[in-house]
Amino acid sequence: MQKLSFRTLKAAEIDCRISTVSQKGISLLLYKDARVDQNILDETVGPMNWQRSHSRDNANCTVSLWDDEKQQWISKEDTGTESNTEKEKGLASDSFKPACYIIIVPVIGIFLRKKCSPFIWIAVGDCKVVDSGRTDKYGKPVFTCYDKFKVSRIGYDTDRNIIDLVIVDKKGKAVFSISRVDENGNKPDDPPALEEKYVNSLFLELKRTGVGLSSLLKSFNVSDVHELRFEQWKSAMDQLKTKPDKA
Repeated sequence: MQKLSFRTLKAAEIDCRISTVSQKGISLLLYKDARVDQNILDETVGPMNWQRSHSRDNANCTVSLWDDEKQQWISKEDTGTESNTEKEKGLASDSFKPACYIIIVPVIGIFLRKKCSPFIWIAVGDCKVVDSGRTDKYGKPVFTCYDKFKVSRIGYDTDRNIIDLVIVDKKGKAVFSISRVDENGNKPDDPPALEEKYVNSLFLELKRTGVGLSSLLKSFNVSDVHELRFEQWKSAMDQLKTKPDKA
């Protein structure tokens, strides 16, 4: 099979899902639905050159591409989890997306699985957080947010990591943005390293809360604390300050 080149996702193909909510703000995840995978497969290999099938009551999905050289189907299989609505349809859709992820990696893989997306934090002031009236298992209030967001601009580096991203609310106001490209689309020099005073304050908060450094770095897709940019440090500190002291 000849090497296939799948394009990156367009802004209009990406949805924003609220991941966590605290009194100080929310975090977002980027995701796509199964129609995006279907459209890109149609564009790249042709609608007659791929197929999908389901097994285990839609829990598993097999995606196959036709190989002209071998005169056979090349298949990959993965599993999914049911959604909160339309149980069977949601399960089939969710199993289709990871199957596409492993057959077309890393181009249109689910953002939830591939760490190509930055950590997205929106502070109160740019979103409306309300008390749900419920409490968690520790008796603390549970907060929620009903705001809607969308991606208005996105850009990638040569490794298909997101380096340019603007997210807006329903009124079109930008509530989150990163840009590692200038107005001409050129990649600028790397940002300055995080100053030690900020690193030290971050370690104090990690110690206070008991949150692991490795999990925090992973959420920002960096391997060392000094690779954090200032806005990432600020987002991390905002989140840590909402957490109680380690027992």
